[in-house]
Amino acid sequence: MNRIKEVLEIKGIKQTWLATKLNKSYNMVNSYVQNRRQPSLEMLFEIANLLQVEAKELLDASPLVSKESNSSDTVEIPLIGSVACGLPIYAEENIEAKISISKTLVKNAGDYFLLRASGDSMNKKGITSGDLLLIKQQQVANHGDLVVALIDDDATVKEFIDNGDTIVLKPHSTNSKHQPIILTTDFRIQGIVEKVIKL
Repeated sequence: MNRIKEVLEIKGIKQTWLATKLNKSYNMVNSYVQNRRQPSLEMLFEIANLLQVEAKELLDASPLVSKESNSSDTVEIPLIGSVACGLPIYAEENIEAKISISKTLVKNAGDYFLLRASGDSMNKKGITSGDLLLIKQQQVANHGDLVVALIDDDATVKEFIDNGDTIVLKPHSTNSKHQPIILTTDFRIQGIVEKVIKL
């Protein structure tokens, strides 16, 4: 669910104007406004920019993500770049936004960050493009953990497999092009995926 309709009404902005600015059809924008379809996170940020509000203000309050950033029940977690769930892409260490997350999900806000997933290499684990991944920062992982790993400064999300003599990052995908990555010493664990947040 989103609050695009509410913000449009408050600001007196017509859907036709928004459709023109987004270079999208009126029907597509109307489907966002009426909550028949949810925009991707990239689209949500674009809409927020056009409406001159923070992206989190377009998110409907829920137990996971709240629009009330000053609520005593939530903490702000930084959203950092994108992470590849497919072929690794460069992970920029830039904070794109701060998203309010329920305190029930985090023990210490400073230990967590959010990454936006892209690609389909982990779709069998319920991770799809546009999802927000709640990551607990740590540099070690156990066999079977879903990790964010940096390989030559490229970030990727995979299952961490410790075979004793080798470490493997294993995809879980319906797409056969994604193959396990056998790791050398040239990698770093950045954190563990603790929650997948669907927008």
